[in-house]
Amino acid sequence: MNNKRNYGLYAVATAIAVVGALWLGLPLSTLALLALVMVCPLMMLFMMRGTHGSDGMQGGHEHHGTSPKDREPHDHKHSL
Repeated sequence: MNNKRNYGLYAVATAIAVVGALWLGLPLSTLALLALVMVCPLMMLFMMRGTHGSDGMQGGHEHHGTSPKDREPHDHKHSL
């Protein structure tokens, strides 16, 4: 799998969007506030891309319903 990304294109697209927003009359303070709000989700997006497809923090162990408690039948009572 190819994990290399071309972040230069993302930077160019962002620069074009910022210049276009300023050209349309959006105040710089609004762009700064938007950038501040978007920092957290964008950081998470870029950091999680690096762990996609690997074991990440699980240490190579899979946890998909393999414990004895997960194999027990469950009593589901649904009320209407």
